Amino acid sequence: MTALIKRISASLCLLVSLILVPQAHAEDSYAQAKSTFQQANQTHKFFDNAYGYALFPTVGKGGIGIGAAYGKGQVYRGGAYTGDTSLTQVSFGFQLGGQAYSEIIFFKDEKAYKEFTSGSFEFGAQASAVAINIGANAQAGTTGNSAGAGKSAAKAAYINGMAVFTVAKGGLMFEAALAGQSFTFDER
Repeated sequence: MTALIKRISASLCLLVSLILVPQAHAEDSYAQAKSTFQQANQTHKFFDNAYGYALFPTVGKGGIGIGAAYGKGQVYRGGAYTGDTSLTQVSFGFQLGGQAYSEIIFFKDEKAYKEFTSGSFEFGAQASAVAINIGANAQAGTTGNSAGAGKSAAKAAYINGMAVFTVAKGGLMFEAALAGQSFTFDER
């Protein structure tokens, strides 16, 4: 019984720290995520040409059969911060594990920016993201809307006015699942 109480207490402490610690480093995490994407070969040119972008420094994802992901981000137009966004994802299929990743969505033009910032935007299960290879353990590839690594290199391009990129931060996730991402936007 004592061991069970210790485990529950440790789990609660971990949960509280996971909620409080990210807030203390929020600004640093945005700057670090932006710098990572600016330095990547696949994305640095998008910063020069894009109308705007949405940046999610950390998206947490996990699943056992049914999976979920969540992250908070900021939206920029012409380099200026315009509002806050959130990402939610639910997936179904074979999946096991958990991971964290950064995600950026570039908007090619005003039309794509307005579509995303309309308040409630969704990517269907057919949308894809390019996983950027940074570090010895990363592999580039497309994996639907997940940040997992695949086997084949993907070409960085706008699709329907948007280009999506991810960089794995840690964790391990096995998945063969269907997923879509939903976004909200709150203007600053």
